[in-house]
Amino acid sequence: MSRLGLKTMFQKSEEVEVVGEANSSAELVSLVGEFKPDVVLIDYGSKEFTIDIVPKIGLKNSAVGFVGITPYNSGKTIVSALKVGVDSHVKKDCSVTEVKNAVMATAKGEKFFCAELVELMRNENIDFEKIELDVIKEPGALSERELEIIKLIAEGYTNAQISVVLYISNHTVNTHRKNIMKKLGVNNTAGIVMFAVKSNLVSPNKFMFSPQNESN
Repeated sequence: MSRLGLKTMFQKSEEVEVVGEANSSAELVSLVGEFKPDVVLIDYGSKEFTIDIVPKIGLKNSAVGFVGITPYNSGKTIVSALKVGVDSHVKKDCSVTEVKNAVMATAKGEKFFCAELVELMRNENIDFEKIELDVIKEPGALSERELEIIKLIAEGYTNAQISVVLYISNHTVNTHRKNIMKKLGVNNTAGIVMFAVKSNLVSPNKFMFSPQNESN
């Protein structure tokens, strides 16, 4: 019934086009790969889906945004979902306007929480700014290639050395590096190294970082 209601809602919208409906995690992966949607809505109440499908899709489709439709009354549940890549959240009983706003905001790369969830998290003293900082450092939106490059950068490899190890051009490595910094919200190699250590891609005492690598 929830899916039927959502489909009917968006059929009346000129800004949103429904390109597919998935009955399972496997079908969702297939549909996302085929249609490359801007936004995917996932109902946490569905027995056919588990939250671990989100980062799996995000690794191969970093541009897609996720809106979680939750029946839960726990801010911690929302924070956990954010950390694996669910961008926005609405309650099942949120207004039609809030659901539409969640989809539109997520399509623009923004995060959205319906008013009830905002109040819920405030009551639990959840720091919105800290959530933003933590989420942007999560690896869910990074591709497998980007994670490889982050690990090599943290271990002290220059762009030229990375190009040899991964059999790609120096220009391609530089492009990946720029995209990585943009996704992580950092502006130098030190920021990439800190992310690698925090995410356990390398151990703190294993990588060899030197300032000259930043220009390579």
